[in-house]
Amino acid sequence: MQHWKTIMKTTKLTCLALLILTLPAARGEPFRTDINPALLYYRAFLMAPDLPQADRDYLFTNNWQGQKLPERFGEIVAKYDSEFNLVRQAANATAPCDWGIDMSPGPFTQLPHLAPTKKVAQAAQLRAMWSLQHGNQTGARDDLLAAFVLGRNASRDGTVIGALVQNAVEALVYATVAANFNQFSPETLKQLAYGFDAAPARGTMATAIMTEKSNHVDWLLNIIRKIQQANPGNDAKVLAAIRKDKDLAEFDNFGDGWEKQAQMTNFWQHVFVAAGGTSDGILKLVLESEPLYLRLVKILTLPLPEFEDQIQKFDMEVQKTQNPFVTALFPSPLQPLRRKEFRSQAEQAMVHAAVEYKLHGEAGLKCVMDPFGKGPFASQRFMFDGVDRGFELTSDYSFGKVPCGIIFVEKEGPPFSVSSPNLGKAVKP
Repeated sequence: MQHWKTIMKTTKLTCLALLILTLPAARGEPFRTDINPALLYYRAFLMAPDLPQADRDYLFTNNWQGQKLPERFGEIVAKYDSEFNLVRQAANATAPCDWGIDMSPGPFTQLPHLAPTKKVAQAAQLRAMWSLQHGNQTGARDDLLAAFVLGRNASRDGTVIGALVQNAVEALVYATVAANFNQFSPETLKQLAYGFDAAPARGTMATAIMTEKSNHVDWLLNIIRKIQQANPGNDAKVLAAIRKDKDLAEFDNFGDGWEKQAQMTNFWQHVFVAAGGTSDGILKLVLESEPLYLRLVKILTLPLPEFEDQIQKFDMEVQKTQNPFVTALFPSPLQPLRRKEFRSQAEQAMVHAAVEYKLHGEAGLKCVMDPFGKGPFASQRFMFDGVDRGFELTSDYSFGKVPCGIIFVEKEGPPFSVSSPNLGKAVKP
């Protein structure tokens, strides 16, 4: 345990030093670290290669796990060099990441950085595989760490979807390390683990929920109050203006905008009936949702057992409500939002445990605790088609009946899923 604490104390300085090694200054060229990373990322996205569809399909529709990568593969991933030079530089920035997103459009706010973020992570996975095949440990390490930091920074927009993209990027990077575990040197694995710890703090769902409140509740209140102010003493005109407002007419398509659109038909007709036919009644309905956001924030910070109990009660309350705004604003079930955070916590710890196992054997494995258990992760050898392919770590945390786990590949062979929920299942090459 003391060994693990010592590692953690040196994490940030070590990782930052490693990142610096691969940037222009290492070649005697000055570069700035005080630039807002978002500016570098936006430039990087502009440098992304405009691949022909045939090349894009070739890279991203094939499963390359365990295969000898052909020259065509390398020629295509090399086209991402300019983009990744900037993504790597951004990972070394000392300034906080501010995407400059204007949230005043509320649910219509555009988040143009999120889709490119996911594409960078997907490209980093392939570039790392190519680098490893050609003995370029530094290149694989730096691309994966740069993508990981970008994922963390994606959540700096403060939105739920930003936090979800962050968690998706983390999962992809951890899976890449696991699927290529045997190709990483022990030193590179140690540097990757350090780098994950040194990255910007993970954005939380609890914080993102309050952004959702601003983008929906505050936005609604502002529009309706402005309509009231424009038609003083004439509620009939206020209601008519609410019916005609184009943004409000589209709100039912954005109210449940975290993962899917609201399915309620004739949304505003339900609102007018529930509001008793007055604009003040509409405002009252909107305001009734505010305390729920504050309650949800507290629930989203609870540890696992308390969270599962409280979120189920919250979901049941939302499902029973007669307030159409609450139905639209709080999708059900809400558990997946927090569960994705739990998964990220468990998987990061599993990567640390695997690295310690690589460095120090069973003693190293046992020094890393399962954040959702009472001791180390459960471990066993993983057999695939009768062949020992590596080792499997599982957490006490689970997706319902499916345990959260990762398989760290130590021998090449037919591809399989290295992470939950399809842990150990064959995948098409």
